[in-house]
Amino acid sequence: MNFEDWGLIEYNKAWENQEKIFDETIQQKIKGFPTQNHLIFCEHPHVYTLGKSGNENNLLLDYIQLQAKNATFVHTNRGGDITYHGPGQLVGYPIFDLEKYNIGLKQYIYNIEEAIINCLAEYNIICERLEKATGVWMDVGKPDCRKICAIGVRSSRFVTMHGFALNVNTQLEYFSYINPCGFIDKGVTSMQKELCAPVDMATLKTKLKLHIEKQFQQVQTETL
Repeated sequence: MNFEDWGLIEYNKAWENQEKIFDETIQQKIKGFPTQNHLIFCEHPHVYTLGKSGNENNLLLDYIQLQAKNATFVHTNRGGDITYHGPGQLVGYPIFDLEKYNIGLKQYIYNIEEAIINCLAEYNIICERLEKATGVWMDVGKPDCRKICAIGVRSSRFVTMHGFALNVNTQLEYFSYINPCGFIDKGVTSMQKELCAPVDMATLKTKLKLHIEKQFQQVQTETL
């Protein structure tokens, strides 16, 4: 697994870079050549992104208001509805050839969620899944059910792109300007809010990278 940290990067630039790696990986597969999996971490300036099946009405700001918040709006080709990216949020873009693991997209998302859940447990943040909703959640089934990590993926020929957005030291007020992932009855949280203290991003990246590697090594072992 090739790991890259792109730091703070404009969303469209990261999308362009992803597409290049994604297309190259697919071409390698078409030609029958070996492929390499890539795990990319980054952060983005304030941006709202809408998935291909999303509803623009879930953005509660107009263009002028977006400018006032120093935010942009981008239609993407990932799945899912609307979400927010910004500084203090750890965005992960796994560009994986799922045929290497002999799994489909549903199992892939499950394993990304599992790696994040296991990583957050190291911080004593207990998370789980919400039925019929991707991502990682807290207090499922309770009135204060809230999302800490969003997931939106695109795949072609069993190669993935886009990925997850984990709220670490995120400015959560930006979520108040959308219906996150289309939900109007559930909240959003961050590691900083749950711990009542900021989280060291570099340490978290190291931990999460190891959890993702471990999770997919386990998947590979189980499916061989």
